[in-house]
Amino acid sequence: MASWGAGISLALFAFFLRVWRLGEPREFSFDETYYAKDAWSLAHFGYVRKATEDANDQILSGQTTGVWLDEPSLTVHPDVGKWMIAAGEKLFGMDPFGWRISAAVIGSLMVLVMFRLVLRLTGSMLLGAFAALLLCFDGMHLVLSRLALLDIFLSFWILCAVAALVADRDWTRARMARWDGTGDWGPLRGLWWRPWRLAAGICFGLAIGVKWSALYPLAAFGILVWLWDAGARRRLGVRMAVLRSALVDAVPAFGYLVVVAGLVYVASWGGWLANAHEYEENLSSTQYTGFVKEGPDCKHVSDDDATWPTATEPDASGPAELVQSLRSLYHYHRDLYTFHTHYLNCSEHTYQSDPRGWLLVNRPVGVNVENNIAPGTQGCDAAPDSHCLRQVLLIGTPVLWWGGAVALIFAAVMWVGRRDWRYGVAVVGTLTLWLPWELNDERPIFSFYASAFLPFLVIALALAAGHLLGPDRGPSRRRTLGTIVVGSFFLLVLLNFAWFWPIWTNGLLTHSEWLDRMWFQRWI
Repeated sequence: MASWGAGISLALFAFFLRVWRLGEPREFSFDETYYAKDAWSLAHFGYVRKATEDANDQILSGQTTGVWLDEPSLTVHPDVGKWMIAAGEKLFGMDPFGWRISAAVIGSLMVLVMFRLVLRLTGSMLLGAFAALLLCFDGMHLVLSRLALLDIFLSFWILCAVAALVADRDWTRARMARWDGTGDWGPLRGLWWRPWRLAAGICFGLAIGVKWSALYPLAAFGILVWLWDAGARRRLGVRMAVLRSALVDAVPAFGYLVVVAGLVYVASWGGWLANAHEYEENLSSTQYTGFVKEGPDCKHVSDDDATWPTATEPDASGPAELVQSLRSLYHYHRDLYTFHTHYLNCSEHTYQSDPRGWLLVNRPVGVNVENNIAPGTQGCDAAPDSHCLRQVLLIGTPVLWWGGAVALIFAAVMWVGRRDWRYGVAVVGTLTLWLPWELNDERPIFSFYASAFLPFLVIALALAAGHLLGPDRGPSRRRTLGTIVVGSFFLLVLLNFAWFWPIWTNGLLTHSEWLDRMWFQRWI
């Protein structure tokens, strides 16, 4: 109970930081202009409708009627994250606080999940609290917990899925330990029902239902849990454990993870499927086309035969109607795939960044700015010839991310060199959510996509801290030096967090105070 009390207390502290002045700035910040309106539309119509051109002004003035048109909108991401945003809007209304509160709750819950996961990995409440506070004090995580964007929900469900798989690993080994030694395949009875693995499949399905990038960790961790089970059987003396485990462990795991995730994903499109006729009528011939790069030039790509065949078919009824709607959903997904792989390939954006520099905090994203606030206005105490500004900048706590880059290298060495499975969680989680962007960097991509693998950097840091502190709880030279290094790092993260707090929370700064926080030209 003490561990749960500690975890919940940390989550409540994180919630306080995230909910403080949550309704400011009172406007649509960055891509909130899409997701907040899509969420309201989902909650009230069951599918996403287009909005009027002056919808933002109407909504901010308190008007929610006459804002949405009858036509569906071709959104480029699945609906789970938007449904989660809609929950806050339903409870608190269509205003900045209402469309941001779900992110604040989920971001705070991530702190609790992180605490419990690291506690399970290390057996140490101290390291669990260390990891939870690192996540709490990251600026990127803070800002995403205060915005109606999708990435905090993606990160949450992936973290929950991995936490469930780690719990399944412990659950499985506890039951394997009861094996009586009979049979060549190792223990089988009692291992077909895997509740934690089922929970992981559900969480992965919800993560993919936020953004498709969750497919990569699903695939990688699916292989990893098979190898975990094979390793457990090998330790029990099972011969050809990897091959045998492929049949008795990996096949059921495919059902628990891939099949369950697929079913959850399709079910998350329930509102779309119930209104498939709207899409067939209005969007079946309005596919995204785009461009691909060929050398220095861009080549236009299109598909003249892209119209959905279901658009011209008579409406079915009964089970056939569901089949027809699922076929329409397939063609809709094909259009979304075209968008993600071609439509943006030759475009550019001010805040785009190279994934190779994400761990080094190469290029933040400006979410909102109010510039040229005159001295004497809003409490601005700048010099007469200067001004003040308010900004929300999507940037991680630099010290944490730079330390995380070192910890990730250490984790890779420990995973390969020491065969410590715990470090593999950090390495696999990071690489599967980072490398795919590096392989798909022809389109504009943004540094806050790295928020999905931030929890795994934190896990790497916690495991590295545990290694520095050593296994002995009593006084020792290693324990003393480890405490100094780990404590100093945590203090630097905390000071760094406090220093950047104003540019994460729309705080008022003079221009010179703002420049003091722009450590590199590339941040401006």
